[in-house]
Amino acid sequence: MKKCIVNGKVILHDEIVEKNIFIENDKIVEISQRQPCDEEVIDAHGLYVAPGFIDVHTHGRAGSDTMYPTFEDLNTISKAALKTGVTTLLPTTMTMPAVDIAKAVENLAINKNKVEGAQILGTHLEGPFFNKIYKGAQPEECRFFQLLKIFIFVKEHQDIRKISIAPELEHSIELITYLNDKNTVVSLGHTNATYEEAQVAIDAGATSGTHTFNAMTPLTHRAPGVVGAIMVNDSVYAELILDGIHVNFAAAQALLRAKGKDKVILITDSIEAAGLPDGTYKLGTQPVYVKNGEARLANGALAGSIANMNDCVRNAFEHLGLTLNEAVNLASYNPAQSLGEPLLGEIKEGKFADIIFFDDRINIQKTMIKGEMK
Repeated sequence: MKKCIVNGKVILHDEIVEKNIFIENDKIVEISQRQPCDEEVIDAHGLYVAPGFIDVHTHGRAGSDTMYPTFEDLNTISKAALKTGVTTLLPTTMTMPAVDIAKAVENLAINKNKVEGAQILGTHLEGPFFNKIYKGAQPEECRFFQLLKIFIFVKEHQDIRKISIAPELEHSIELITYLNDKNTVVSLGHTNATYEEAQVAIDAGATSGTHTFNAMTPLTHRAPGVVGAIMVNDSVYAELILDGIHVNFAAAQALLRAKGKDKVILITDSIEAAGLPDGTYKLGTQPVYVKNGEARLANGALAGSIANMNDCVRNAFEHLGLTLNEAVNLASYNPAQSLGEPLLGEIKEGKFADIIFFDDRINIQKTMIKGEMK
């Protein structure tokens, strides 16, 4: 089936143009001023036409969590994410007993191609390999570190695309080397590592920082910490929860200047409460209290977020001194590159036609995945 998107302000990697997008089957085949001929016409009616967002770190949404191992929960997350402009996601597990994590990962493997909303690329394991000093909302009693068990778990679950770990833990460097050979992205998170320990992990192949600034050793002038290691290593992508709560916008701006516009990745780190009113929800087995846009445990610790990706992109545009296309890149092109997915994250000939339509406030109006309107 041939389609053509007309009358849109098309957000490319480096500019915004008023051109038509020609799509054949699941890919973009042409971007030009040529008028459609025998193609089905999709009228953008003056909306912005952008690459779909990619959320590499999201636990849940709309009352469902990745740790609830059912198709219905996975499908709910997928459909709810699409409404925020996310066309691809990595559902993210949290630290719970190994049997529960295995059930969640197996559920993802079985049902990832059946969901009706945003497409699922694989799983992101956040924990259970973390330091209790920076546990955040991860329950420390469920940590496990036995190297052989970790190796076996990853080998048995081929859909694991990303793992967040604390690099100072015993045998972590061996694990990073192993995961590198499996093409699994290793991200540094929930960690008390020194700058030097983080650097060893990066040299071993870690290429990401999990929700940078949050749950890791900070940058100080004599101890640069994990934050410093993320900032100075060009090979490392920096995840960022840009909801205005987890990270001050000035700190986010400093990170952006240190990393450059191609190495910061917007994430939501959303939980089941995202998209729902204030109230009491869950993260794993723990109650989470949501009020005034903040999700916290009973002890006051932030417990993920209730952010929408389109809101994070709007914050990047309004608070970080970026052009609109640059802000969009943080949620599309950059995460695609970080995962080694060259066909995702950009409106360009030869790429998948994963496209979103939004207004001047980045409110999502229409979505398309692989050439099909959703």
